[in-house]
Amino acid sequence: MRSNMLRKRSFFLKVLIFILTISIYSCKEENNNPKDKGDITPNFLVIIADDAGWGDFSYHGSKIQTPVIDSLAETGVQLERFYVAPTCSPSRASLLTGRPASRMGIVAPISGKSELSLPDSLTTLPQALKERDYRTALFGKWHLGLRTESGPKAYGFDYSYGFLHGQIDQYTHRYKNGDSSWYRNDKFITEEGHATDLITDEAIEWLEKQSYSTGNFFMQVAYSAPHFPLQEEDKWKEPYKEVFEEPSRRDYAAALAHMDHSVGKLLASLKEKGLDKNTVVLFISDNGAMESWYPTDQYNGKFGPNPVLGNNEPLRDWKTSNYEGAIRVPALINWKGHLSADVNKTYLSAADVMPTFLALAGVENIPESIEGKNAWPAITGAEKSWENPIYIRGHLQESIINKPWKFIRTRHLDAPSEFELYNIEEDPEEQENVVEGHPNIASRLEDDLKNQFAKDAKEVNLELQD
Repeated sequence: MRSNMLRKRSFFLKVLIFILTISIYSCKEENNNPKDKGDITPNFLVIIADDAGWGDFSYHGSKIQTPVIDSLAETGVQLERFYVAPTCSPSRASLLTGRPASRMGIVAPISGKSELSLPDSLTTLPQALKERDYRTALFGKWHLGLRTESGPKAYGFDYSYGFLHGQIDQYTHRYKNGDSSWYRNDKFITEEGHATDLITDEAIEWLEKQSYSTGNFFMQVAYSAPHFPLQEEDKWKEPYKEVFEEPSRRDYAAALAHMDHSVGKLLASLKEKGLDKNTVVLFISDNGAMESWYPTDQYNGKFGPNPVLGNNEPLRDWKTSNYEGAIRVPALINWKGHLSADVNKTYLSAADVMPTFLALAGVENIPESIEGKNAWPAITGAEKSWENPIYIRGHLQESIINKPWKFIRTRHLDAPSEFELYNIEEDPEEQENVVEGHPNIASRLEDDLKNQFAKDAKEVNLELQD
């Protein structure tokens, strides 16, 4: 009798252990989100360079010294396949909405007297973070609405400061046609100083005024560097006088070095306040570098020609195209204690930033308009089979990327479209168009591209200016 009872107890004990094991395993499988694990809810700091090339950072082998960005790269995750739009306004729109900017009619820089801006019908990243009581601020370049009423405040930023246009004189802070651009919150202002220093100092001052006993913050610090016009002090240019022969390349290097130094000041401020371990830092360029700049009537002829600017090598072409040099950009993400040093080759895009940050913040009401994916499992290496085709539409080109293939369509106003297909794993420099050698793959990707194109806004901004 006693033996039967012992056997029954043993059987029930085994069943109980099996159920508990399955439950624990299931929880581990489901919880890829630090918030779900009971960890701290992070702050977010997004730092954006303007027109910085793939080959312009020393961690990518450049002669330009960028020790602060290098340090972030060495201790964090280098996102070696991070894609943006060919120009700045679309990249910024995609980052803040989690979808291709062409859905909103933004396929080129918003310029001149344009009334174009982000639609107010969409929930933006800073607006969605309000569910978790995030404080939000933007410093530097906006370029998603050229009037204060269509500035950052209208899209969820509690505080904003910097410039509304795409390019500015670094000291007068005016647009190329003389328009006012420098502002704080809802008012245009006049200040003295270099844009890089003013943006950094304002961001640090905002950090110092915050109370961190409750709530988190989302900061976007968008520099004008190294976008032209290049106006740097001798102390930034001196280290490159013997490095680069062309003066405009030296000026470009100086602007990037100045920005790197400023990022260091910003990160030091975080550390002083004990926020460095609780802040996700994302660094990207908004698009690839420009090859040159030859101004004519801009700024009343104040600036001369710039025959050499950035370096996208070994990638192909320059800003405005849909080749790798324009849309595959330097990018890295760093979160102390949560991310190990890694070189991550997952194909990611600016549209993935919003859903990733919302997942980390524990936001439950994810906007239905988002088309990107939560990339955190891919960034941490928990998900090895990441698949998320990337659609990017530029001025007169669009492409769809589905590893290892990239399909490009170039439209012409008075001639038939051209098509290109590249295996960007085997041919990252896009030297061999294999569209004729792989007709089935080309046909499938062309159909995918046309389907994506059909989802875009019917009216788009085609004025390709900064």
